[in-house]
Amino acid sequence: MDAKGFFEGLPWWVKWVVIPVVALALFGGLIASVIGFLVGVLFKVLLFVLIIGAVIFLVRKFTSASSSSRGDW
Repeated sequence: MDAKGFFEGLPWWVKWVVIPVVALALFGGLIASVIGFLVGVLFKVLLFVLIIGAVIFLVRKFTSASSSSRGDW
């Protein structure tokens, strides 16, 4: 018996209320942990990109300023 046949005889409130609530109760901590981990990794990646971009910007700014004449200052 496939899953579609298994759920066919159940009332709508079992399919759309009871099963999701039981799944969240059992796996809610796992789901929250995975989402928290993914958000943490995304934050660290964005922070890494921001820092590397700032370093590249500063290096280009100071190397172009040092290679040009000092009379610009």
